[in-house]
Amino acid sequence: MVDRILAINPGATSTKIGYFENDKLQWKKELSYSYEKVSEYQKIMDQYEFRYQDIAQYLKTKNFSAASFDSVVGRGGLLPPVNAGAYLVNDAIMDCLKNRPVLEHASNLGASLAKGISKEFGTSECEAFIYDPVTVDQMEEVARISGLALIERKSIGHVLNMRAVCMKIAEDKLEKTYEESNFVVAHVGGGSSASAHKQGRMIDLISDDEGLFSAERTGGLPLKEVIPLCYNYSEKEMTDLTRKKGGLASYFGTNDARLIEEKAQKGDEKAKIVLEAMAYQIAKTIGELATVLYGKIDAVILTGGLAHSVHITELVKERTSFLAPVYIVPGEEELTALAKGARRVLIGQEKANIFQEPAYNN
Repeated sequence: MVDRILAINPGATSTKIGYFENDKLQWKKELSYSYEKVSEYQKIMDQYEFRYQDIAQYLKTKNFSAASFDSVVGRGGLLPPVNAGAYLVNDAIMDCLKNRPVLEHASNLGASLAKGISKEFGTSECEAFIYDPVTVDQMEEVARISGLALIERKSIGHVLNMRAVCMKIAEDKLEKTYEESNFVVAHVGGGSSASAHKQGRMIDLISDDEGLFSAERTGGLPLKEVIPLCYNYSEKEMTDLTRKKGGLASYFGTNDARLIEEKAQKGDEKAKIVLEAMAYQIAKTIGELATVLYGKIDAVILTGGLAHSVHITELVKERTSFLAPVYIVPGEEELTALAKGARRVLIGQEKANIFQEPAYNN
């Protein structure tokens, strides 16, 4: 019997969809939008109707109709802290992501899009899921202490891809299960995060505002220097400086690491030192998380868009290979990770969680 699964991954200016039979990708499509188009909408959830219609129209061109899918799975949005794995899309999830998301983000559309497509194109038993939302929280209590009683450290990062590559390396390279392995993994791209995984649980995570800088985000900054800036810029301007205009974009006016790497190869000293600093910060973050696991690490993994850069990954490997073997898994396979997660539920390897919003958010 073949399980037919559609995976949906909404991004800031695109919606990626992929059709899978069991774990095998049959095709994928990226529906792209201009920045001007998405900027017309005040809230992310206001984009639902046009994104839904575009997916539905494309599926019809591929001759899909009612009863085509056994499951539809969307990328999980910014819910309150949740466990890892699959969640059945219910009214509580859709209401929370529409009206009370932790942050406005395109992934908040994933649950509603999956539910809508499952109703129109699914079998009578088709269920809609989300898998490994960005707010998966398995952090140990000691990791939550920030150093300021007013603030608790939170687990927000590239969970879907990081857990997926850990499972992949465990199976393909270590010939072990994820639950038997320890990893430190860094996802490096437009935004970057890193995490420590202990025997199937992500026990600590360094988010994109804490540690390593990325293509367009600053990572952690010296507070003594940041506090005066807050009096010269508005909250929105500070957010843009640190989350859209930081990192490589701050130094070069572009977040395209390929262009900056070309400059370095042609002898540009500024490009050389900034790229070395990026690799230095990635490696330092990996070293920090190695202490969480007492140095008992089966593998270090580099993934995300910037892992395509041999220059950066080699610099990181030079500083971290003493910890454990370093594996490079460039890019992201989020559609595949979503589909595999949904299929584990379909075949009984996992049980889907049921979301209930915490009382303090009601």
